[in-house]
Amino acid sequence: MTNSAVPSLFRLSFFLFTLQVMNLGWVGAATRFYQFKVQTIRLTRLCQTKEIVTVNGKFPGPAISAQEDDRIVVKVINMTPYNTTIHWHGIKQKLSCWYDGPSYITQCPIQSGQSFTYNFTVAQQKGTFLWHAHFSWLRATVYGPLIVYPKASVPYPFKKPFNEHTILLGEYWLKNVVELEQNVLESGGPPPPADAFTINGQPGPNYNCSSNDVYKIKIVPRKTYLLRLINAGINMETFFTIANHKLTIVEVDGEYTKPFATERVMLVPGQTMNVLVTADQAVGIYSIAMGPYESAKNVKFQNTSAIATFQYIGALPNSATVPGKLPVFNDNIAVKTVMDGLRSLNVVDVPRKIDAHLFITIGINVNKCNSEDPNNKCQGPRKGRLAASMNNISFVEPKASILEAYYKQLEGYFTLDFPTTPEKSYDFVSGAPNDIANDTQAANGTRAIVFEYGSRIQIIFQNTGTLTTENHPIHLHGHSFYVIGYGTGNYDEQTAQFNLEDPPCLNTIGVPVGGWAAIRFVANNPGLWLLHCHFDIHQTWGMSTMFIVKNGKKVQESLPHPPPDLPKC
Repeated sequence: MTNSAVPSLFRLSFFLFTLQVMNLGWVGAATRFYQFKVQTIRLTRLCQTKEIVTVNGKFPGPAISAQEDDRIVVKVINMTPYNTTIHWHGIKQKLSCWYDGPSYITQCPIQSGQSFTYNFTVAQQKGTFLWHAHFSWLRATVYGPLIVYPKASVPYPFKKPFNEHTILLGEYWLKNVVELEQNVLESGGPPPPADAFTINGQPGPNYNCSSNDVYKIKIVPRKTYLLRLINAGINMETFFTIANHKLTIVEVDGEYTKPFATERVMLVPGQTMNVLVTADQAVGIYSIAMGPYESAKNVKFQNTSAIATFQYIGALPNSATVPGKLPVFNDNIAVKTVMDGLRSLNVVDVPRKIDAHLFITIGINVNKCNSEDPNNKCQGPRKGRLAASMNNISFVEPKASILEAYYKQLEGYFTLDFPTTPEKSYDFVSGAPNDIANDTQAANGTRAIVFEYGSRIQIIFQNTGTLTTENHPIHLHGHSFYVIGYGTGNYDEQTAQFNLEDPPCLNTIGVPVGGWAAIRFVANNPGLWLLHCHFDIHQTWGMSTMFIVKNGKKVQESLPHPPPDLPKC
């Protein structure tokens, strides 16, 4: 080889090495492109064929998969007569608040015939998440999994499972859900229960005309499987079990937990949970069962279980299915047992010094009805109209994007309530924390609580008894939080016990029936974020508020400009 050839060979090797490094970087942080066509299809369930709204003609909708730190780009084309948006439940949308998805909060809806492209990064996140519609009750059928895998070089904190399956728990109505919501609002009364529960869109043999509508998982004996459980239901919390098999919880809401073995779990709407299941029973067919957890009193609900099958390879097709045993519908002890077992995998950095203490009551209200048609418009208790509230304020959804209004700093567009003294409890409306004796009326308002960037927040959620107590699934957009404590009855600062070492990190918390829950988090994501009950009927009635996190001092701590194709109202 000549001397002149050596530098050329060196340059070629360096060039190839550089390409390899660039390629590895791209693999580690890829951009994943998807197209969602929101469209109607004809679907037959429960002996009836009806039109439902879907994404890409699939029910449940298509899965999105990515790796930690990937960018996800989804073009949503609305081909239905209804408005729509898509919310990426559990994705923090760091510096991408514009793509969070709740209608009239961070964006105007995507109107019929229009499109909008969501563009966000799953920064420092991995696990099981959910996407769903965030307009009216469309998410009854417009939902699907969003799975973010660890980077290729990062193992699970448990032995790699043989295989994995995603299980979406849902509710199904024979009526048009948009019309259903409108009818419930007009009546002032409660919603009807779902016509069926579903497991991956299938109700199972307990329902009429559904003996063949059964989701089946085929498994290899002695192998361990990862099941990604997602509660995509809209108005019910649900129990889940597999006959004769232990479920070991290893992740909740996209955060690893210490392994916790149990025979059954309860998921609130919007919650995700990863469990390990080992096929350690005799070869056969075992029931996967989903049923109701209903903690409120005097409420009608669907009490027929959805059934799927956990079928060992080698089992005879006509083998009798081993039934699964669910808790009774109001088993609060079963719920508490699982919650008590949830701990973060490692010691976590829970904020110790708190900049803002908030005390937020949550409950159901009965407003006076002054309608001239009381038989049709006043169907709530005592001939009133049902409502829901936080701190006795029912949230009124505007018909314009509040985030856009905030970005443009339109004074007087909506009320901004600032915490006054950070070291004291802060109510944006005063009121008794529990059992308001005589007045069940709620005021109306569109309100926000504003935090400085980096504020350390503690919130006590107090479940109230204005009408009835029940377990409320409270979801915070844009942040996860540590659940440092919970209990029954009224919160008492003197007796409450907090876990500040390894509390679970969640984005949706079931505030115990008639009790309280305490959370802490750092407000480090600039933008406007919805806080609401994840029962759609309660959100419709007004159990919501908003947090505004102001910009920090650095560019990377500031809300970016709105996207050019942001929908208009």
